[in-house]
Amino acid sequence: MIERKKYCVNGEWRASKTDKWMPVTNSSTGELLAEVPCCTPEEVESAIASAEAAFPAWSRMSVSKRTQMMFRWREVLMDHMEELTLLCSKELGKTLDEARGDVLKAIEPTELACATPFISQGSASLQVTTGFDTASYRVPLGVVAGIVPFNFPAMIPWGWMVPLAIATGNTVVLKAASLTPLTSMRMLELFYEEADFPRGVVNLVTCSRSEAELFLTDPRVKAVTFVGTTDIGKHIYSVASANGKRVQAQCEAKNHALVLEDCDLESATNAIVNSTYGCAGMRCMALPAVVVQESIADRFVGLLKEKAMALKVGCAYNPETDLGPVVTAAHREKVCRWIQKGIDEGAELVLDGRNIRVPGYENGYFVGPTILDRVGPEMSVGTREIFGPVTLIKRVRDFEEGLALMNANPFANGSVIFTQSGYYAREFELRTDGGMVGVNVGIPVPSAYFPFSGNKDSFFGDQHVLGLDGVRFYTRAKTVTRHWYDEHSKKRAVDTWEGTVERV
Repeated sequence: MIERKKYCVNGEWRASKTDKWMPVTNSSTGELLAEVPCCTPEEVESAIASAEAAFPAWSRMSVSKRTQMMFRWREVLMDHMEELTLLCSKELGKTLDEARGDVLKAIEPTELACATPFISQGSASLQVTTGFDTASYRVPLGVVAGIVPFNFPAMIPWGWMVPLAIATGNTVVLKAASLTPLTSMRMLELFYEEADFPRGVVNLVTCSRSEAELFLTDPRVKAVTFVGTTDIGKHIYSVASANGKRVQAQCEAKNHALVLEDCDLESATNAIVNSTYGCAGMRCMALPAVVVQESIADRFVGLLKEKAMALKVGCAYNPETDLGPVVTAAHREKVCRWIQKGIDEGAELVLDGRNIRVPGYENGYFVGPTILDRVGPEMSVGTREIFGPVTLIKRVRDFEEGLALMNANPFANGSVIFTQSGYYAREFELRTDGGMVGVNVGIPVPSAYFPFSGNKDSFFGDQHVLGLDGVRFYTRAKTVTRHWYDEHSKKRAVDTWEGTVERV
Protein backbone atom coordinates (compact mmCIF):
# COMPACT_ATOMS: atom_id res chain seq x y z
CA MET A 1 0.00 0.00 0.00
CA ILE A 2 1.34 3.43 -0.97
CA GLU A 3 2.09 5.70 1.98
CA ARG A 4 0.11 8.91 2.23
CA LYS A 5 2.35 11.54 3.78
CA LYS A 6 1.26 14.11 6.37
CA TYR A 7 1.89 17.82 6.84
CA CYS A 8 3.75 19.27 9.82
CA VAL A 9 2.36 21.92 12.18
CA ASN A 10 3.91 22.78 15.55
CA GLY A 11 6.27 19.84 15.23
CA GLU A 12 3.39 17.37 14.78
CA TRP A 13 2.72 15.38 11.61
CA ARG A 14 -1.00 15.59 10.92
CA ALA A 15 -3.22 13.68 8.51
CA SER A 16 -4.75 16.00 5.92
CA LYS A 17 -8.49 16.18 5.35
CA THR A 18 -7.97 16.85 1.64
CA ASP A 19 -9.53 14.73 -1.08
CA LYS A 20 -6.71 15.58 -3.50
CA TRP A 21 -3.41 13.67 -3.36
CA MET A 22 -0.30 14.28 -5.43
CA PRO A 23 2.04 11.47 -6.58
CA VAL A 24 5.77 11.29 -5.83
CA THR A 25 7.60 8.91 -8.14
CA ASN A 26 10.99 7.25 -8.41
CA SER A 27 12.38 9.02 -11.48
CA SER A 28 14.58 6.09 -12.45
CA THR A 29 11.87 3.42 -12.35
CA GLY A 30 8.60 5.29 -12.65
CA GLU A 31 7.23 3.56 -9.55
CA LEU A 32 5.04 5.45 -7.10
CA LEU A 33 6.93 6.20 -3.87
CA ALA A 34 4.25 8.05 -1.93
CA GLU A 35 1.38 10.49 -2.18
CA VAL A 36 1.35 13.91 -0.55
CA PRO A 37 -1.69 15.99 0.35
CA CYS A 38 -2.88 19.08 -1.40
CA CYS A 39 -3.47 20.71 1.97
CA THR A 40 -6.68 22.62 2.50
CA PRO A 41 -6.68 26.40 3.07
CA GLU A 42 -7.47 25.74 6.75
CA GLU A 43 -4.42 23.48 7.05
CA VAL A 44 -2.16 26.08 5.43
CA GLU A 45 -3.55 28.69 7.84
CA SER A 46 -2.83 26.38 10.78
CA ALA A 47 0.82 26.21 9.68
CA ILE A 48 0.99 30.01 9.57
CA ALA A 49 -0.66 30.23 13.00
CA SER A 50 1.87 27.75 14.41
CA ALA A 51 4.79 29.81 13.11
CA GLU A 52 3.24 32.99 14.51
CA ALA A 53 2.74 31.39 17.92
CA ALA A 54 6.34 30.15 18.02
CA PHE A 55 7.83 33.50 17.01
CA PRO A 56 7.83 35.44 20.33
CA ALA A 57 9.78 32.86 22.31
CA TRP A 58 12.11 31.94 19.44
CA SER A 59 12.92 35.55 18.52
CA ARG A 60 13.67 36.40 22.17
CA MET A 61 15.98 33.45 22.63
CA SER A 62 19.58 34.66 22.80
CA VAL A 63 21.50 34.67 19.55
CA SER A 64 24.12 32.53 21.29
CA LYS A 65 21.56 29.83 22.07
CA ARG A 66 20.12 29.87 18.56
CA THR A 67 23.66 29.58 17.19
CA GLN A 68 24.40 26.57 19.39
CA MET A 69 21.31 24.90 17.97
CA MET A 70 22.49 25.61 14.44
CA PHE A 71 25.80 23.91 15.24
CA ARG A 72 23.87 20.88 16.49
CA TRP A 73 21.67 20.88 13.38
CA ARG A 74 24.76 20.86 11.17
CA GLU A 75 26.02 17.71 12.91
CA VAL A 76 22.64 15.98 12.48
CA LEU A 77 22.76 16.65 8.74
CA MET A 78 26.29 15.31 8.51
CA ASP A 79 25.24 12.15 10.38
CA HIS A 80 22.39 11.52 7.93
CA MET A 81 24.24 12.50 4.76
CA GLU A 82 23.96 9.15 2.96
CA GLU A 83 20.32 8.59 3.89
CA LEU A 84 19.33 12.02 2.56
CA THR A 85 21.50 11.56 -0.53
CA LEU A 86 19.76 8.34 -1.55
CA LEU A 87 16.30 9.78 -0.87
CA CYS A 88 17.04 12.85 -3.00
CA SER A 89 18.44 10.67 -5.78
CA LYS A 90 15.36 8.47 -5.90
CA GLU A 91 12.67 11.14 -5.85
CA LEU A 92 14.38 13.58 -8.20
CA GLY A 93 16.77 11.62 -10.40
CA LYS A 94 20.06 13.26 -9.45
CA THR A 95 23.07 10.98 -9.52
CA LEU A 96 24.45 10.06 -6.12
CA ASP A 97 27.24 12.62 -6.45
CA GLU A 98 24.77 15.35 -7.46
CA ALA A 99 22.37 14.44 -4.66
CA ARG A 100 25.17 14.45 -2.11
CA GLY A 101 26.08 17.93 -3.33
CA ASP A 102 22.45 18.97 -2.87
CA VAL A 103 22.67 18.01 0.82
CA LEU A 104 26.11 19.59 1.22
CA LYS A 105 24.71 22.82 -0.21
CA ALA A 106 22.14 22.76 2.60
CA ILE A 107 24.90 22.31 5.15
CA GLU A 108 27.04 25.17 3.81
CA PRO A 109 24.44 27.91 4.58
CA THR A 110 23.87 26.25 7.95
CA GLU A 111 27.55 26.86 8.65
CA LEU A 112 27.07 30.47 7.56
CA ALA A 113 24.13 30.74 9.97
CA CYS A 114 26.43 29.60 12.78
CA ALA A 115 28.16 32.97 12.32
CA THR A 116 24.93 34.88 13.05
CA PRO A 117 26.33 36.58 16.18
CA PHE A 118 28.81 38.30 13.88
CA ILE A 119 27.00 38.72 10.56
CA SER A 120 23.81 40.09 12.14
CA GLN A 121 25.57 42.79 14.13
CA GLY A 122 24.36 46.34 13.83
CA SER A 123 26.37 49.50 14.43
CA ALA A 124 26.67 52.12 17.16
CA SER A 125 28.25 55.48 17.95
CA LEU A 126 28.75 57.23 21.23
CA GLN A 127 28.34 60.99 21.51
CA VAL A 128 26.69 61.41 18.11
CA THR A 129 25.71 64.79 19.45
CA THR A 130 26.53 66.02 22.93
CA GLY A 131 25.02 63.59 25.40
CA PHE A 132 23.28 61.48 22.75
CA ASP A 133 24.27 57.95 21.64
CA THR A 134 22.80 56.01 18.70
CA ALA A 135 22.78 52.28 17.95
CA SER A 136 21.25 50.36 15.05
CA TYR A 137 20.24 46.71 15.46
CA ARG A 138 19.04 44.00 13.07
CA VAL A 139 15.87 42.40 14.41
CA PRO A 140 13.76 39.53 12.99
CA LEU A 141 10.66 40.07 10.87
CA GLY A 142 8.29 37.33 12.08
CA VAL A 143 6.79 34.55 9.97
CA VAL A 144 8.57 33.78 6.69
CA ALA A 145 7.01 31.66 3.92
CA GLY A 146 9.28 29.61 1.66
CA ILE A 147 7.88 28.36 -1.67
CA VAL A 148 10.14 25.58 -2.94
CA PRO A 149 10.84 24.23 -6.48
CA PHE A 150 11.33 20.55 -7.28
CA ASN A 151 14.93 20.60 -8.43
CA PHE A 152 16.86 21.02 -5.15
CA PRO A 153 14.80 19.37 -2.39
CA ALA A 154 17.56 19.77 0.22
CA MET A 155 19.54 22.86 -0.76
CA ILE A 156 16.76 25.34 -1.44
CA PRO A 157 14.38 24.83 1.52
CA TRP A 158 17.07 23.80 4.02
CA GLY A 159 19.93 25.90 2.68
CA TRP A 160 18.60 29.01 0.99
CA MET A 161 15.55 29.47 3.20
CA VAL A 162 15.63 27.94 6.69
CA PRO A 163 19.13 28.53 8.15
CA LEU A 164 19.45 32.31 7.96
CA ALA A 165 15.73 32.81 8.57
CA ILE A 166 15.67 30.94 11.88
CA ALA A 167 19.18 31.88 13.03
CA THR A 168 18.16 35.55 12.86
CA GLY A 169 15.05 34.80 14.94
CA ASN A 170 12.25 34.24 12.42
CA THR A 171 9.90 31.27 12.14
CA VAL A 172 9.14 29.52 8.85
CA VAL A 173 6.39 27.83 6.85
CA LEU A 174 7.71 25.77 3.94
CA LYS A 175 5.59 24.87 0.96
CA ALA A 176 7.55 21.81 -0.12
CA ALA A 177 7.61 20.89 -3.81
CA SER A 178 4.82 18.40 -4.45
CA LEU A 179 6.96 16.45 -6.96
CA THR A 180 9.95 16.04 -4.61
CA PRO A 181 8.90 16.61 -0.98
CA LEU A 182 10.34 13.51 0.68
CA THR A 183 13.87 14.77 1.32
CA SER A 184 12.58 18.00 2.83
CA MET A 185 10.07 16.12 4.98
CA ARG A 186 12.75 13.79 6.31
CA MET A 187 14.96 16.76 7.14
CA LEU A 188 12.12 18.31 9.14
CA GLU A 189 11.68 15.05 11.05
CA LEU A 190 15.38 15.19 11.96
CA PHE A 191 15.07 18.88 12.82
CA TYR A 192 12.67 18.08 15.65
CA GLU A 193 13.60 14.50 16.59
CA GLU A 194 17.39 14.79 16.71
CA ALA A 195 18.26 18.50 16.67
CA ASP A 196 15.47 19.16 19.20
CA PHE A 197 14.35 22.57 17.98
CA PRO A 198 11.34 24.20 19.68
CA ARG A 199 8.02 23.20 18.15
CA GLY A 200 6.62 25.49 15.47
CA VAL A 201 9.90 27.10 14.43
CA VAL A 202 9.63 25.37 11.03
CA ASN A 203 6.32 24.07 9.62
CA LEU A 204 5.67 22.29 6.32
CA VAL A 205 2.75 21.88 3.94
CA THR A 206 2.26 20.59 0.42
CA CYS A 207 -0.43 22.25 -1.63
CA SER A 208 -1.32 23.76 -4.98
CA ARG A 209 -0.71 27.29 -6.16
CA SER A 210 -4.26 28.18 -5.10
CA GLU A 211 -3.70 27.43 -1.41
CA ALA A 212 -0.21 28.95 -1.50
CA GLU A 213 -1.80 32.27 -2.43
CA LEU A 214 -2.52 32.63 1.29
CA PHE A 215 1.18 33.28 1.90
CA LEU A 216 0.97 36.36 -0.32
CA THR A 217 -2.01 37.94 1.42
CA ASP A 218 -2.06 36.76 5.05
CA PRO A 219 -0.90 39.66 7.27
CA ARG A 220 0.83 37.24 9.65
CA VAL A 221 3.38 36.43 6.93
CA LYS A 222 6.04 39.14 6.80
CA ALA A 223 8.26 37.85 3.98
CA VAL A 224 8.07 35.40 1.08
CA THR A 225 11.07 33.68 -0.48
CA PHE A 226 10.42 31.82 -3.74
CA VAL A 227 12.30 29.83 -6.37
CA GLY A 228 10.57 28.85 -9.61
CA THR A 229 9.33 30.10 -12.96
CA THR A 230 9.43 33.75 -13.95
CA ASP A 231 5.68 34.08 -14.55
CA ILE A 232 4.88 32.83 -11.05
CA GLY A 233 7.77 34.82 -9.56
CA LYS A 234 6.42 38.04 -11.05
CA HIS A 235 2.98 37.26 -9.65
CA ILE A 236 4.35 36.53 -6.19
CA TYR A 237 6.46 39.67 -6.21
CA SER A 238 3.59 41.92 -7.28
CA VAL A 239 0.92 40.49 -4.97
CA ALA A 240 3.06 39.94 -1.86
CA SER A 241 4.81 43.30 -2.08
CA ALA A 242 1.45 45.01 -2.60
CA ASN A 243 0.46 43.42 0.72
CA GLY A 244 3.48 44.92 2.44
CA LYS A 245 5.70 41.85 2.44
CA ARG A 246 9.35 41.46 1.59
CA VAL A 247 9.95 39.23 -1.42
CA GLN A 248 12.83 37.27 -2.88
CA ALA A 249 11.79 35.70 -6.19
CA GLN A 250 14.57 33.66 -7.79
CA CYS A 251 13.30 32.80 -11.26
CA GLU A 252 14.23 31.24 -14.61
CA ALA A 253 17.53 31.43 -16.41
CA LYS A 254 19.11 30.88 -19.80
CA ASN A 255 22.77 31.02 -18.89
CA HIS A 256 25.22 31.47 -21.75
CA ALA A 257 28.91 30.71 -22.16
CA LEU A 258 31.14 32.66 -24.54
CA VAL A 259 33.89 30.40 -25.92
CA LEU A 260 36.69 32.34 -27.59
CA GLU A 261 39.26 30.94 -29.98
CA ASP A 262 42.13 31.41 -27.52
CA CYS A 263 40.57 29.23 -24.81
CA ASP A 264 41.87 25.90 -23.56
CA LEU A 265 39.35 23.99 -25.67
CA GLU A 266 39.65 20.63 -23.91
CA SER A 267 39.18 22.13 -20.45
CA ALA A 268 36.38 24.42 -21.62
CA THR A 269 34.50 21.50 -23.17
CA ASN A 270 34.85 19.42 -20.02
CA ALA A 271 33.43 22.28 -17.95
CA ILE A 272 30.53 22.78 -20.38
CA VAL A 273 29.66 19.07 -20.39
CA ASN A 274 29.51 19.15 -16.59
CA SER A 275 27.48 22.34 -16.35
CA THR A 276 25.11 21.50 -19.23
CA TYR A 277 24.31 17.88 -18.42
CA GLY A 278 24.80 17.86 -14.64
CA CYS A 279 21.52 17.40 -12.74
CA ALA A 280 20.07 16.50 -16.17
CA GLY A 281 20.02 20.23 -16.90
CA MET A 282 17.37 20.81 -14.22
CA ARG A 283 19.00 23.73 -12.44
CA CYS A 284 18.90 27.47 -12.93
CA MET A 285 22.69 27.57 -13.08
CA ALA A 286 22.94 25.04 -15.90
CA LEU A 287 24.77 26.21 -19.01
CA PRO A 288 22.44 25.33 -21.89
CA ALA A 289 23.52 27.98 -24.42
CA VAL A 290 27.09 28.10 -25.73
CA VAL A 291 28.17 31.04 -27.87
CA VAL A 292 31.23 29.91 -29.83
CA GLN A 293 33.63 31.90 -31.98
CA GLU A 294 33.16 30.67 -35.54
CA SER A 295 36.86 29.94 -36.05
CA ILE A 296 36.73 27.04 -33.55
CA ALA A 297 33.02 26.15 -33.68
CA ASP A 298 33.35 22.95 -35.72
CA ARG A 299 36.13 21.64 -33.48
CA PHE A 300 34.18 22.52 -30.35
CA VAL A 301 30.94 20.86 -31.53
CA GLY A 302 32.81 17.70 -32.52
CA LEU A 303 34.54 17.51 -29.15
CA LEU A 304 31.34 18.27 -27.26
CA LYS A 305 29.50 15.49 -29.11
CA GLU A 306 32.27 13.01 -28.40
CA LYS A 307 32.27 13.76 -24.67
CA ALA A 308 28.46 13.85 -24.43
CA MET A 309 28.18 10.45 -26.10
CA ALA A 310 30.61 9.02 -23.55
CA LEU A 311 28.31 9.88 -20.63
CA LYS A 312 26.65 6.85 -19.05
CA VAL A 313 22.90 7.43 -18.81
CA GLY A 314 21.27 5.28 -16.16
CA CYS A 315 19.59 4.76 -12.82
CA ALA A 316 20.27 7.79 -10.65
CA TYR A 317 21.49 5.80 -7.65
CA ASN A 318 23.80 3.52 -9.63
CA PRO A 319 27.29 4.80 -8.69
CA GLU A 320 28.44 4.38 -12.32
CA THR A 321 25.77 6.71 -13.73
CA ASP A 322 26.86 10.06 -15.19
CA LEU A 323 23.43 11.34 -16.27
CA GLY A 324 20.23 10.41 -14.46
CA PRO A 325 16.58 10.89 -15.46
CA VAL A 326 14.48 14.02 -15.37
CA VAL A 327 11.89 14.37 -12.63
CA THR A 328 8.64 13.09 -14.21
CA ALA A 329 7.21 11.63 -17.41
CA ALA A 330 5.48 14.96 -18.06
CA HIS A 331 8.77 16.83 -17.73
CA ARG A 332 10.45 14.40 -20.12
CA GLU A 333 7.76 15.07 -22.69
CA LYS A 334 8.19 18.81 -22.22
CA VAL A 335 11.95 18.60 -22.85
CA CYS A 336 11.38 16.44 -25.94
CA ARG A 337 8.87 18.95 -27.31
CA TRP A 338 11.47 21.70 -26.94
CA ILE A 339 14.01 19.60 -28.87
CA GLN A 340 11.54 19.12 -31.70
CA LYS A 341 10.66 22.81 -31.65
CA GLY A 342 14.33 23.66 -32.07
CA ILE A 343 14.54 21.39 -35.10
CA ASP A 344 11.35 22.90 -36.53
CA GLU A 345 12.79 26.39 -36.03
CA GLY A 346 15.82 25.46 -38.14
CA ALA A 347 18.48 24.33 -35.69
CA GLU A 348 20.79 21.49 -36.75
CA LEU A 349 20.38 18.31 -34.68
CA VAL A 350 23.88 17.04 -33.83
CA LEU A 351 22.97 14.59 -31.05
CA ASP A 352 19.48 13.34 -30.21
CA GLY A 353 18.70 12.04 -26.72
CA ARG A 354 14.96 11.64 -27.06
CA ASN A 355 14.75 7.90 -27.68
CA ILE A 356 17.30 6.67 -25.20
CA ARG A 357 16.46 3.47 -23.32
CA VAL A 358 18.11 2.19 -20.15
CA PRO A 359 17.97 -1.62 -19.84
CA GLY A 360 16.14 -2.65 -16.70
CA TYR A 361 14.75 0.85 -16.23
CA GLU A 362 12.44 1.12 -19.21
CA ASN A 363 9.85 3.08 -17.21
CA GLY A 364 12.33 5.72 -16.05
CA TYR A 365 12.15 9.31 -17.27
CA PHE A 366 15.37 9.46 -19.28
CA VAL A 367 16.51 12.03 -21.83
CA GLY A 368 20.01 11.60 -23.23
CA PRO A 369 22.47 14.40 -24.00
CA THR A 370 21.19 16.48 -26.90
CA ILE A 371 23.01 19.05 -29.04
CA LEU A 372 21.41 21.59 -31.40
CA ASP A 373 23.83 23.62 -33.52
CA ARG A 374 23.42 26.87 -35.49
CA VAL A 375 20.73 28.24 -33.19
CA GLY A 376 19.77 31.69 -34.40
CA PRO A 377 18.62 34.69 -32.34
CA GLU A 378 15.10 34.35 -33.72
CA MET A 379 14.67 30.83 -32.32
CA SER A 380 12.70 30.52 -29.07
CA VAL A 381 14.65 27.39 -28.18
CA GLY A 382 17.69 29.61 -27.72
CA THR A 383 16.05 32.10 -25.36
CA ARG A 384 13.58 30.09 -23.24
CA GLU A 385 14.44 27.81 -20.33
CA ILE A 386 14.22 24.11 -21.32
CA PHE A 387 15.37 22.60 -17.99
CA GLY A 388 16.80 19.46 -19.53
CA PRO A 389 20.10 18.00 -20.87
CA VAL A 390 20.05 20.05 -24.06
CA THR A 391 22.96 22.14 -25.39
CA LEU A 392 22.33 24.96 -27.87
CA ILE A 393 25.21 26.22 -30.01
CA LYS A 394 25.22 29.82 -31.23
CA ARG A 395 28.02 30.83 -33.60
CA VAL A 396 29.49 34.36 -33.62
CA ARG A 397 32.37 36.17 -35.31
CA ASP A 398 34.04 37.72 -32.27
CA PHE A 399 33.83 38.82 -28.65
CA GLU A 400 31.66 41.88 -29.28
CA GLU A 401 29.03 39.98 -31.27
CA GLY A 402 28.98 37.24 -28.65
CA LEU A 403 28.59 39.61 -25.71
CA ALA A 404 25.79 41.52 -27.44
CA LEU A 405 23.95 38.29 -28.21
CA MET A 406 24.22 37.14 -24.60
CA ASN A 407 23.07 40.45 -23.15
CA ALA A 408 20.03 40.47 -25.44
CA ASN A 409 18.59 37.59 -23.43
CA PRO A 410 15.85 38.58 -20.93
CA PHE A 411 17.39 36.38 -18.23
CA ALA A 412 20.64 37.14 -16.43
CA ASN A 413 21.27 34.60 -13.71
CA GLY A 414 24.75 33.57 -14.76
CA SER A 415 27.18 34.06 -17.63
CA VAL A 416 30.54 32.52 -18.40
CA ILE A 417 33.54 33.21 -20.61
CA PHE A 418 36.25 30.74 -21.62
CA THR A 419 39.40 32.57 -22.65
CA GLN A 420 43.09 32.92 -21.83
CA SER A 421 42.91 36.68 -22.47
CA GLY A 422 42.96 38.88 -19.38
CA TYR A 423 41.65 41.76 -21.46
CA TYR A 424 38.55 39.92 -22.71
CA ALA A 425 37.95 38.36 -19.30
CA ARG A 426 37.95 41.78 -17.67
CA GLU A 427 35.76 43.32 -20.38
CA PHE A 428 33.33 40.45 -19.88
CA GLU A 429 33.21 40.94 -16.11
CA LEU A 430 32.48 44.63 -16.58
CA ARG A 431 29.90 44.40 -19.34
CA THR A 432 27.97 41.14 -18.99
CA ASP A 433 24.43 41.37 -17.62
CA GLY A 434 24.86 38.10 -15.75
CA GLY A 435 24.60 38.44 -11.99
CA MET A 436 26.96 35.51 -11.34
CA VAL A 437 29.96 35.53 -13.64
CA GLY A 438 32.42 32.75 -14.43
CA VAL A 439 35.85 33.12 -16.00
CA ASN A 440 36.82 29.61 -17.11
CA VAL A 441 34.24 28.35 -14.57
CA GLY A 442 31.24 26.51 -15.98
CA ILE A 443 28.98 26.85 -12.94
CA PRO A 444 29.68 30.25 -11.34
CA VAL A 445 27.63 29.56 -8.20
CA PRO A 446 29.24 31.39 -5.28
CA SER A 447 29.61 29.86 -1.84
CA ALA A 448 26.94 30.66 0.74
CA TYR A 449 29.05 33.53 2.08
CA PHE A 450 28.18 35.54 -1.05
CA PRO A 451 24.72 36.28 -2.47
CA PHE A 452 23.15 34.23 -5.26
CA SER A 453 22.79 37.34 -7.37
CA GLY A 454 20.67 36.89 -10.49
CA ASN A 455 19.55 39.90 -12.55
CA LYS A 456 16.85 40.98 -15.01
CA ASP A 457 13.97 38.48 -15.35
CA SER A 458 15.90 35.96 -13.24
CA PHE A 459 15.21 37.83 -9.99
CA PHE A 460 12.59 40.09 -8.44
CA GLY A 461 13.21 41.67 -5.06
CA ASP A 462 15.70 43.86 -3.20
CA GLN A 463 17.93 41.40 -1.34
CA HIS A 464 19.22 38.13 -2.78
CA VAL A 465 19.48 34.82 -0.94
CA LEU A 466 22.57 33.98 1.13
CA GLY A 467 25.52 36.12 2.12
CA LEU A 468 24.89 39.40 3.90
CA ASP A 469 21.98 40.00 1.51
CA GLY A 470 20.23 37.06 3.15
CA VAL A 471 20.79 38.47 6.65
CA ARG A 472 19.36 41.82 5.58
CA PHE A 473 16.37 40.16 3.92
CA TYR A 474 15.38 38.30 7.09
CA THR A 475 15.91 41.28 9.42
CA ARG A 476 14.86 44.90 9.69
CA ALA A 477 16.76 47.81 11.17
CA LYS A 478 15.86 49.21 14.57
CA THR A 479 17.76 52.38 15.43
CA VAL A 480 17.81 53.57 19.05
CA THR A 481 18.92 57.01 20.26
CA ARG A 482 19.70 57.33 23.99
CA HIS A 483 20.18 60.27 26.30
CA TRP A 484 20.73 60.21 30.06
CA TYR A 485 19.94 63.33 32.09
CA ASP A 486 22.62 64.99 34.17
CA GLU A 487 22.35 68.15 36.30
CA HIS A 488 23.14 70.37 33.31
CA SER A 489 20.70 68.77 30.85
CA LYS A 490 17.85 68.74 33.36
CA LYS A 491 17.90 72.54 33.36
CA ARG A 492 18.24 72.91 29.58
CA ALA A 493 15.18 73.69 27.48
CA VAL A 494 14.17 71.00 24.97
CA ASP A 495 14.27 72.35 21.40
CA THR A 496 12.64 71.08 18.20
CA TRP A 497 15.29 68.43 17.56
CA GLU A 498 15.66 67.50 21.22
CA GLY A 499 19.43 67.74 21.14
CA THR A 500 20.00 65.46 18.15
CA VAL A 501 21.11 68.39 16.00
CA GLU A 502 24.34 69.98 17.18
CA ARG A 503 24.34 73.75 17.00
CA VAL A 504 27.52 75.35 15.69
